[in-house]
Amino acid sequence: MPRRLSGAGLGFRRELIPALKSRVPDAIDFFELAPENWIDMGGAYGRDLRAFTERHAFVCHGLSLSLGGPSPLDEMLLAKIRQFMDAHGIALYTEHLSYCSDDGHLYDLLPIPFTEAAVKYVAARIRRAQDILERRIAIENASFYVAAPIAEMDEAGFVRAVLTEADCDLHLDVNNVYVNSVNHRYDPLDFIRAMPSERIVYMHMAGHYQEAPDLLVDTHGADVIDPVWALLDQTYRIHGVAPTLLERDFNIPPLADLVREVERIAHIQARHPRHEHAVRAS
Repeated sequence: MPRRLSGAGLGFRRELIPALKSRVPDAIDFFELAPENWIDMGGAYGRDLRAFTERHAFVCHGLSLSLGGPSPLDEMLLAKIRQFMDAHGIALYTEHLSYCSDDGHLYDLLPIPFTEAAVKYVAARIRRAQDILERRIAIENASFYVAAPIAEMDEAGFVRAVLTEADCDLHLDVNNVYVNSVNHRYDPLDFIRAMPSERIVYMHMAGHYQEAPDLLVDTHGADVIDPVWALLDQTYRIHGVAPTLLERDFNIPPLADLVREVERIAHIQARHPRHEHAVRAS
């Protein structure tokens, strides 16, 4: 049976396994992993993963499904992810609302045109993914740096339209909202308010790199900055608390440093009521 998902979490990185094997800090309520990095993993790492999934809640956050891409949906990968999730008792799978492949992987997350045709195309692929996975999935609002050449609606309207057409859930990345708000000059709170509370089941927090005053790069390689912490607090005030993960993908500090940021998530969560849809989804 999948373990209950709630509270504050941390990405499950191989670099952190030795420290986590000694003791999982109380602040960490769950972990997240990219299934592409762990499917078919054997040996010591495979045994380590099994030991953790038997004792702790996990989320699968995909990297390469390319929901908005022109290539056929990778149904073989989805079948393997379903088997992996079933084997490890993982209930929630999330993916980026973007594309990252076109006859090969592009090694970046690229924006989908904000059009009605794109809504129907992406939603059909999400529905097919849900059928294969045999569970609802959550799509993540992605950071992007160049606006799509065609736009019939704004980013928030596009996300809402996909959620409705696909009948899926939302993985709300608070840092991505902040990054896009600076790069594309909009009020991040307007975007947060426009998201449907009943769809939000999961959230991300992360750091980014400031290339210029009007250009932020979503790196997941630095500490979360104060304006993003404030935006998380406002997000909980508007929508209630959902399980929230700290992402850190490189420049990874010692576990104790990461735990301080996980504890800060938990501290902000304690000031707000839990989001009822997130409770049901968990």
